[in-house]
Amino acid sequence: MAVNHQADIIKAFFGNGKKWGIKIDYSLEDKPLSTMGPLRLIPDLPDDFLIMNGDILTDINFSGLYDFHIKHNNIFTISSYQRHQKSEFGVLEIDNNGKLYGFKEKPVTIYDVSMGIYMASRRILDYIPKDVQYGFDHLMLDLIKNGSPASAKRHDGYWLDIGRQDDYSQAIEEFDKLKDLFLK
Repeated sequence: MAVNHQADIIKAFFGNGKKWGIKIDYSLEDKPLSTMGPLRLIPDLPDDFLIMNGDILTDINFSGLYDFHIKHNNIFTISSYQRHQKSEFGVLEIDNNGKLYGFKEKPVTIYDVSMGIYMASRRILDYIPKDVQYGFDHLMLDLIKNGSPASAKRHDGYWLDIGRQDDYSQAIEEFDKLKDLFLK
């Protein structure tokens, strides 16, 4: 695990992974390196590996995501989710002369968003500079600029970003009745 924020709490909870039957190694940042920068600190990354934010709740099939990544020989695979954003306002469509040509009452916009779950090839290390902050956004823009864009695989199941207050409240409300989705 690459940890910085609240590293001591994370290490105290997970320990060496023995209680889950896995081995956990930690990569500690001396300074914040953002979301992708810490990967340069891990000397023994496998050819393809999982990157995941720690503040999500999902029923994603990680094996299926990995298989998709490998099958398509992707440099980077983003697990995506469609979010619906309802406007709190009636939206005016106004021309350059200030005349109304359209109106939408509290429209819903649909976005494909990153779930914070990725499969990556070691090849991304060629893009990540050493010892500087380098985030997901930097990597995506660099991959696009280089003609090697990431791929996305849409997840149609359950996903919440519990780092957001609304999603966190929803997760608390729904977890008990849906826990079989998460604790397989």
